[in-house]
Amino acid sequence: MFKVLVSDPISDLGIQQLMDASDVTVVKQTGLSEDELVAIIGEYDALLVRSQTTVTERIMTAGTNLKVVGRAGVGVDNIDLEAATKRGIIVINAPDGNTITTCEHTFAMMMALARHIPQAYAKTIKGTWDRKTFIGVELNNKTLGVMGMGRIGSEVARRAKAFGMNILAYDPFLTEERAEKMEVKLASVDDIIKGADFITVHTPLTPETRNMISRPQFEVMKKGMRIINCARGGVIDENALIEAIDQGIVAGAAFDVFEHEPPQADHPFLSHPQIIVTPHLGASTIEAQENVAIDVSEEVLHILRDEPFKNAVNIPPVAPSVMNKLQPYFSLGEKLGRFAAQVTNQAVSEIQVDYAGDLSDVDTLPLTRYIIKGVLSHHLGSEVNIVNCTHLAKARDVNVVVSKAPKTKGFTNLISVTLKTQNNQDSLVAGTLLQGYGERIVLLDKFPVDIAPAGHQILISHNDKPGIIGKVGTLLGQNDVNIASMQVGRKIVGGEAIMILTVDKEVPKNVLIQLAALQEINTAIEIVLD
Repeated sequence: MFKVLVSDPISDLGIQQLMDASDVTVVKQTGLSEDELVAIIGEYDALLVRSQTTVTERIMTAGTNLKVVGRAGVGVDNIDLEAATKRGIIVINAPDGNTITTCEHTFAMMMALARHIPQAYAKTIKGTWDRKTFIGVELNNKTLGVMGMGRIGSEVARRAKAFGMNILAYDPFLTEERAEKMEVKLASVDDIIKGADFITVHTPLTPETRNMISRPQFEVMKKGMRIINCARGGVIDENALIEAIDQGIVAGAAFDVFEHEPPQADHPFLSHPQIIVTPHLGASTIEAQENVAIDVSEEVLHILRDEPFKNAVNIPPVAPSVMNKLQPYFSLGEKLGRFAAQVTNQAVSEIQVDYAGDLSDVDTLPLTRYIIKGVLSHHLGSEVNIVNCTHLAKARDVNVVVSKAPKTKGFTNLISVTLKTQNNQDSLVAGTLLQGYGERIVLLDKFPVDIAPAGHQILISHNDKPGIIGKVGTLLGQNDVNIASMQVGRKIVGGEAIMILTVDKEVPKNVLIQLAALQEINTAIEIVLD
């Protein structure tokens, strides 16, 4: 008989399947201190929490029978993941439980924005009957740009179609084939910025997505467009948005999230007549709270019964002998994935991982997970971890293929990562560990190189002509960008070549544009591997 402790308020409906299970005893005991939990946790096989209980290393050390900690929600900041992993305790969450709720809140915000509902309500209850000021717009036949086609973005697009809207969809992993299945038009960020009547963002906050909509984007938008953010604060530049509204570019905005929460009392969003705000209510419904509990309860049951499960957020146990061999390569594998993702500008349909040398003799799944995490995290940020990465890849129709070969030319071990796209614009990055030198990237597409994967780098594709290196160095020097090291690669004299420069700091976008404009240079991309 398994024993499950529920230490935070969770409705009986949410844990009903656990209570109905013949092989499980459920005990609800909330409001416990750490000392009180330590005193009793040893007799339990599973612990269910929301956000009130902080599951510390001390609690897990005392949980000698503990197999799983379930978080009825998404965030796991209140659970010591490292301590859980060391003790082989699986930590699971419920990332899907609030999908519909957040989608519906997005749509509610869009409708309220289109018809000025909060403003009209506020004026009406003050005794003013004003039908002229609040002339709205229909959603029918309008173009909705959806930035981020994960779970929530896809649901928003599906509902918008029912309202007769035309959907422009962007996602770094959205292929033409998948877009056709979803009956949306695959678009770039620029397409959406210039062509949408409404824009809704559903992306995580990453270095790439921070302020992805700012002054340059607002300047080219349709006059009178409207924008909604129920995803993450910081994706849209708040100050630039205020300016765009005041200039008449943006007709209105609806925000459920802020860059800093809660916002200061003098935040301009709180007093602007054309902005609707809510206090991060995206997941706040009765159904969502029950759904996350139901999802977690189901996975806890699977884990206790030793059945297949999903939504784990920490690494599953690996045999020590395998871990000792793979662990030195984890950092390299993730960096190879991140590097490949940053040089690929098309939607990825397949991640191909090739292991050659001694690594071909062991189970490389844990290492493959780090590579997949590296690829996905460039676009999805902290949403990705080494356990859910395979699930997230599958959800985005990204196929993962692994091959092994016992021999490799010149290296004890070689890891090659190829990102394949629908347009056959494949990107290959290969790396190894060299004794005395550590992590090295040794191959970029067809070009042999020798690069330490760290810090800020500039990858330049160019024609092999005299004087190009000098022009690049001069331009970077004029812009106060210091070069720490440089590598060049070519196959034939005078043909296609690459140049990789390690620099001391982030490279301004305008400098990359200037580099790409130099004669004989084809592209200039910044690679960040901090």
